[in-house]
Amino acid sequence: MVNVENTVEQIDEAQTTNSAPLDSESFSQHQQHETHPLDSISKHIEVLLHASEAPLTANVLKKSLSLSTQELRQALEILQARLKNGVLSLNETASGYRLQIADDYSGLIQRVFPQRQERLSQALLETLSVIAYKQPVTRSDIEYVRGVALSSNILRQLFDKGWIMENGYKDTLGRPVLLHTTPQFLDAFGLSTLDQLPPMPDMTGIKAIF
Repeated sequence: MVNVENTVEQIDEAQTTNSAPLDSESFSQHQQHETHPLDSISKHIEVLLHASEAPLTANVLKKSLSLSTQELRQALEILQARLKNGVLSLNETASGYRLQIADDYSGLIQRVFPQRQERLSQALLETLSVIAYKQPVTRSDIEYVRGVALSSNILRQLFDKGWIMENGYKDTLGRPVLLHTTPQFLDAFGLSTLDQLPPMPDMTGIKAIF
Protein backbone atom coordinates (compact mmCIF):
# COMPACT_ATOMS: atom_id res chain seq x y z
CA MET A 1 0.00 0.00 0.00
CA VAL A 2 1.25 3.46 -0.88
CA ASN A 3 1.93 5.73 2.09
CA VAL A 4 -0.01 8.84 1.06
CA GLU A 5 1.49 11.08 3.71
CA ASN A 6 5.06 10.23 2.68
CA THR A 7 4.19 10.73 -1.00
CA VAL A 8 2.73 14.18 -0.35
CA GLU A 9 5.79 15.20 1.65
CA GLN A 10 8.08 14.06 -1.18
CA ILE A 11 6.08 16.05 -3.74
CA ASP A 12 6.14 19.16 -1.56
CA GLU A 13 9.90 18.82 -1.11
CA ALA A 14 10.50 18.39 -4.83
CA GLN A 15 8.37 21.42 -5.67
CA THR A 16 10.20 23.51 -3.09
CA THR A 17 13.57 22.45 -4.51
CA ASN A 18 12.59 23.10 -8.13
CA SER A 19 11.08 26.47 -7.39
CA ALA A 20 14.03 27.77 -5.40
CA PRO A 21 15.03 31.22 -6.70
CA LEU A 22 18.22 31.53 -8.77
CA ASP A 23 21.05 33.55 -7.31
CA SER A 24 21.78 36.80 -9.16
CA GLU A 25 24.70 35.40 -11.17
CA SER A 26 22.81 32.26 -12.23
CA PHE A 27 19.76 34.32 -13.14
CA SER A 28 21.86 36.68 -15.24
CA GLN A 29 23.47 33.79 -17.10
CA HIS A 30 20.09 32.09 -17.56
CA GLN A 31 18.51 35.29 -18.85
CA GLN A 32 21.39 35.95 -21.24
CA HIS A 33 21.16 32.40 -22.58
CA GLU A 34 17.43 32.75 -23.17
CA THR A 35 17.71 36.22 -24.71
CA HIS A 36 20.89 35.81 -26.77
CA PRO A 37 21.34 32.25 -28.02
CA LEU A 38 24.41 31.94 -30.19
CA ASP A 39 22.39 31.14 -33.30
CA SER A 40 20.44 34.36 -32.88
CA ILE A 41 23.67 36.28 -32.24
CA SER A 42 25.16 34.88 -35.44
CA LYS A 43 22.15 36.21 -37.35
CA HIS A 44 22.58 39.63 -35.77
CA ILE A 45 26.22 39.62 -36.89
CA GLU A 46 25.14 38.65 -40.39
CA VAL A 47 22.68 41.56 -40.48
CA LEU A 48 25.34 44.06 -39.38
CA LEU A 49 27.83 42.77 -41.97
CA HIS A 50 25.17 43.05 -44.70
CA ALA A 51 24.30 46.59 -43.65
CA SER A 52 27.87 47.84 -43.30
CA GLU A 53 29.69 49.35 -46.25
CA ALA A 54 33.06 48.49 -44.71
CA PRO A 55 34.44 45.50 -42.77
CA LEU A 56 33.55 45.43 -39.07
CA THR A 57 36.21 44.73 -36.47
CA ALA A 58 35.82 42.22 -33.66
CA ASN A 59 35.73 45.10 -31.15
CA VAL A 60 32.88 46.81 -33.01
CA LEU A 61 30.86 43.58 -33.13
CA LYS A 62 31.48 42.82 -29.45
CA LYS A 63 30.51 46.33 -28.38
CA SER A 64 27.45 46.52 -30.63
CA LEU A 65 26.05 43.16 -29.46
CA SER A 66 27.46 43.12 -25.90
CA LEU A 67 29.47 39.96 -26.52
CA SER A 68 32.51 38.42 -24.93
CA THR A 69 35.44 37.33 -27.07
CA GLN A 70 34.40 33.69 -26.72
CA GLU A 71 30.77 34.41 -27.63
CA LEU A 72 31.86 36.31 -30.72
CA ARG A 73 34.16 33.50 -31.80
CA GLN A 74 31.45 30.89 -31.36
CA ALA A 75 28.84 33.00 -33.14
CA LEU A 76 31.19 33.59 -36.08
CA GLU A 77 31.79 29.85 -36.33
CA ILE A 78 28.04 29.27 -36.46
CA LEU A 79 27.66 31.97 -39.12
CA GLN A 80 30.47 30.51 -41.19
CA ALA A 81 28.90 27.05 -41.02
CA ARG A 82 25.49 28.41 -42.03
CA LEU A 83 26.99 30.23 -45.04
CA LYS A 84 28.94 27.16 -46.14
CA ASN A 85 26.27 25.94 -48.54
CA GLY A 86 25.23 29.39 -49.74
CA VAL A 87 26.62 31.95 -52.17
CA LEU A 88 28.21 34.21 -49.56
CA SER A 89 31.30 33.61 -47.47
CA LEU A 90 32.57 35.14 -44.25
CA ASN A 91 35.96 36.72 -44.78
CA GLU A 92 38.35 38.32 -42.30
CA THR A 93 40.55 41.08 -43.68
CA ALA A 94 42.96 43.53 -42.11
CA SER A 95 40.06 45.90 -41.37
CA GLY A 96 37.68 43.32 -39.92
CA TYR A 97 34.99 40.87 -40.98
CA ARG A 98 32.89 41.13 -44.11
CA LEU A 99 30.56 39.08 -46.31
CA GLN A 100 31.49 38.54 -49.92
CA ILE A 101 30.34 36.44 -52.84
CA ALA A 102 32.07 33.06 -52.85
CA ASP A 103 34.95 32.70 -55.29
CA ASP A 104 33.07 29.95 -57.17
CA TYR A 105 30.78 32.61 -58.63
CA SER A 106 33.40 35.15 -59.73
CA GLY A 107 33.34 33.83 -63.29
CA LEU A 108 29.57 34.30 -63.53
CA ILE A 109 29.78 37.88 -62.27
CA GLN A 110 32.56 38.75 -64.71
CA ARG A 111 30.59 37.26 -67.61
CA VAL A 112 27.27 38.95 -66.84
CA PHE A 113 28.66 42.22 -65.48
CA PRO A 114 31.96 42.76 -67.34
CA GLN A 115 31.78 46.49 -66.59
CA ARG A 116 32.37 45.71 -62.91
CA GLN A 117 35.65 43.97 -63.60
CA GLU A 118 38.55 46.33 -63.14
CA ARG A 119 41.42 45.71 -65.51
CA LEU A 120 44.78 46.26 -63.84
CA SER A 121 47.75 46.70 -66.12
CA GLN A 122 50.70 44.34 -66.00
CA ALA A 123 52.97 47.25 -65.00
CA LEU A 124 50.69 48.18 -62.09
CA LEU A 125 50.48 44.57 -60.86
CA GLU A 126 54.24 44.12 -61.06
CA THR A 127 54.85 47.37 -59.16
CA LEU A 128 52.29 46.48 -56.50
CA SER A 129 53.77 43.00 -56.11
CA VAL A 130 57.28 44.31 -55.60
CA ILE A 131 56.04 46.70 -52.92
CA ALA A 132 53.93 44.02 -51.21
CA TYR A 133 56.65 41.36 -51.13
CA LYS A 134 59.75 43.51 -50.64
CA GLN A 135 58.47 46.40 -48.52
CA PRO A 136 59.65 48.82 -47.49
CA VAL A 137 61.07 49.72 -50.89
CA THR A 138 62.07 52.83 -52.77
CA ARG A 139 61.22 53.74 -56.33
CA SER A 140 64.74 52.72 -57.36
CA ASP A 141 64.26 49.33 -55.71
CA ILE A 142 61.13 48.73 -57.78
CA GLU A 143 62.90 49.71 -60.99
CA TYR A 144 65.79 47.39 -60.16
CA VAL A 145 63.51 44.39 -59.61
CA ARG A 146 61.36 45.06 -62.69
CA GLY A 147 64.27 46.05 -64.88
CA VAL A 148 62.43 49.07 -66.35
CA ALA A 149 61.78 52.68 -65.41
CA LEU A 150 58.74 53.22 -63.16
CA SER A 151 56.01 55.49 -64.49
CA SER A 152 54.79 58.15 -62.06
CA ASN A 153 51.27 57.41 -63.30
CA ILE A 154 51.51 53.85 -61.92
CA LEU A 155 52.40 55.10 -58.45
CA ARG A 156 49.64 57.71 -58.61
CA GLN A 157 47.06 55.01 -59.39
CA LEU A 158 48.21 52.94 -56.43
CA PHE A 159 48.09 55.98 -54.13
CA ASP A 160 44.61 56.90 -55.43
CA LYS A 161 43.36 53.40 -54.65
CA GLY A 162 44.77 53.68 -51.16
CA TRP A 163 46.84 50.53 -51.67
CA ILE A 164 50.25 52.06 -50.91
CA MET A 165 51.61 54.79 -48.65
CA GLU A 166 54.85 56.61 -47.90
CA ASN A 167 56.37 55.89 -44.50
CA GLY A 168 59.95 56.80 -43.65
CA TYR A 169 63.11 57.36 -45.66
CA LYS A 170 65.95 55.10 -46.68
CA ASP A 171 69.21 56.04 -45.04
CA THR A 172 71.12 56.49 -48.29
CA LEU A 173 72.15 59.38 -50.52
CA GLY A 174 69.14 61.59 -51.16
CA ARG A 175 67.08 59.82 -48.46
CA PRO A 176 64.47 58.40 -50.87
CA VAL A 177 60.99 57.78 -49.48
CA LEU A 178 60.01 54.25 -48.49
CA LEU A 179 56.82 52.70 -49.86
CA HIS A 180 54.54 50.28 -47.97
CA THR A 181 51.20 48.62 -48.63
CA THR A 182 48.14 49.65 -46.59
CA PRO A 183 45.28 47.82 -44.83
CA GLN A 184 43.13 48.81 -47.83
CA PHE A 185 45.43 46.72 -50.02
CA LEU A 186 44.85 43.70 -47.77
CA ASP A 187 41.09 44.32 -47.82
CA ALA A 188 41.04 44.58 -51.61
CA PHE A 189 42.66 41.16 -52.01
CA GLY A 190 40.88 39.45 -49.13
CA LEU A 191 43.89 39.17 -46.82
CA SER A 192 44.12 39.76 -43.10
CA THR A 193 47.94 39.88 -42.94
CA LEU A 194 50.86 39.97 -45.36
CA ASP A 195 51.79 36.48 -44.20
CA GLN A 196 48.87 35.19 -46.28
CA LEU A 197 50.53 36.27 -49.52
CA PRO A 198 51.54 33.28 -51.65
CA PRO A 199 55.25 32.81 -52.46
CA MET A 200 56.48 35.59 -54.71
CA PRO A 201 56.49 34.54 -58.37
CA ASP A 202 58.62 35.87 -61.16
CA MET A 203 57.30 38.91 -62.99
CA THR A 204 55.69 36.81 -65.74
CA GLY A 205 53.55 34.95 -63.21
CA ILE A 206 52.30 37.91 -61.21
CA LYS A 207 49.15 38.55 -63.22
CA ALA A 208 48.00 34.98 -62.60
CA ILE A 209 47.96 35.66 -58.83
CA PHE A 210 45.92 38.84 -59.01
